[in-house]
Amino acid sequence: MIGVILFMVSIVALGQFALYYWRAVISGVATQPISERIRTAAGISAPQIGAQDFHSILSLHDLSPDLRGPNGTFIGLRAYFSVIEKLGRLIPAMASWANAEMLTCSRYLAVLVDQHLERNMVCAAQVRGI
Repeated sequence: MIGVILFMVSIVALGQFALYYWRAVISGVATQPISERIRTAAGISAPQIGAQDFHSILSLHDLSPDLRGPNGTFIGLRAYFSVIEKLGRLIPAMASWANAEMLTCSRYLAVLVDQHLERNMVCAAQVRGI
């Protein structure tokens, strides 16, 4: 019985560590600069990308072809964003935290889509050069 309890505590601790690590990676990538072409291509008129721009950036990613490199579906990020969005609506005390998390998700997605578009432009330039 003690072995089962220790195993369960270890699993919970490992899951918590994995979640914190995943959030740290997202936060680190989200701090990278985002080019102006992402805002223009996604139809974002605000000077900075906001939490509400997640879906427009995601639709831009879904519309762009995969010429070179990985083209992820962001299932984990979509699920995390949905959960945080619902928590922010249901619990008003968590609204500011939820907005900050959604902003981080939006910026993370914008950085990855920017990298994706850059890879596509490089691949297209190489094809034209052949």
